[in-house]
Amino acid sequence: MKFRCERDVLLDALATAGRAVTGRGGALPVLAGVRLDIADGRLRIVGSDLDLTIRTEVDVATGESGSTVLPSRLINDIIRSLDTGAVDIEIDSEEARVSAGRSQFTVRTLPVDDFPNLGEPSGEEVTVSADELSAGLRQVVLAASVDDARPILTGVLMTAEEGGLRLVATDSYRLAVRDLPNATVLGEGQKVLVPSRALGELIRVLGSATDVKVRLGERDVTFDVDPGKGASVQLTTRLIEGEFPNYRQLIPASYPNELTVDRDVLLDAVRRVKLMARESTPLRLTQRDGSLELMAVTQDVGEAHEEVDAVYSGTELTVAFNPDYLIAGIEAAPGDEVKLQTLDALKPAVLRATDGSDYLYLLMPVRVS
Repeated sequence: MKFRCERDVLLDALATAGRAVTGRGGALPVLAGVRLDIADGRLRIVGSDLDLTIRTEVDVATGESGSTVLPSRLINDIIRSLDTGAVDIEIDSEEARVSAGRSQFTVRTLPVDDFPNLGEPSGEEVTVSADELSAGLRQVVLAASVDDARPILTGVLMTAEEGGLRLVATDSYRLAVRDLPNATVLGEGQKVLVPSRALGELIRVLGSATDVKVRLGERDVTFDVDPGKGASVQLTTRLIEGEFPNYRQLIPASYPNELTVDRDVLLDAVRRVKLMARESTPLRLTQRDGSLELMAVTQDVGEAHEEVDAVYSGTELTVAFNPDYLIAGIEAAPGDEVKLQTLDALKPAVLRATDGSDYLYLLMPVRVS
């Protein structure tokens, strides 16, 4: 097996597939590697932890076809260390020889026969806008839990909604909902739960792609992306089994208090005041007619106050939030202004854009004395 490829092209393909490689030890040490297959002038690189599989393909100059498995982290580090230009790789049954310029490396291969047969994706192919899907995912993935003790909450719910697609994620402290009216990935009444980790990797590979092709199988979903420059990426992930929480009951039908404020002004103010929100200190927002006051006080450290102009309707109210969660919601909201809608100091608040966009961010307040 022998091929030549430009260093930057090869590095990008190896890094993309390598993000699916397991970082845990286990019964299959070969999954610490990426599989390389050469055929018809194309190099396919596959990384997998059996839950997430990423396949990348690029054009290469080939001398001999074949297959091998190389340690993912090591081969990535080697290719990254090389100067820009052509890289030659020649592989036999036991080792790979990497050469570029005056640099030469020899790497022991992993047993290709031990690499699992991952099969090909199934399901009917549906094409959606890459830009629209990427924007929607960025707004909701941030709210998914990273705690594997509650696997249901580590996923993003995709559900058919009024002729489009709804994305929902929650970690029980916050909830993000985004509607994609023009996406018809699922059939009427259909819903699936996709791991947020896989969708985070999908956001990375969507890049400058125009479209993404989606195939929904019985237990998995596959996304095919053409990022350009002769490359292709295919991401397949197992679906999460179980029932997603009834998020609709968390969203009140109406709110008596509503604050409208410039998005960038609010974001900058929250970031400044957050500097004094140490040791899990919440950030307090006092809403009153014509203004919003932000305050953070950390004992034995200090305090910060800032006031910004705002339009407010309702009774004067002080509500406190985790500042990081608040910043994430403001950053995700589109438009020049945002609305913060509240019931009282202990009930969930909702952050929306004022431009009527299809995004909602619900945030649980922090109880303060």
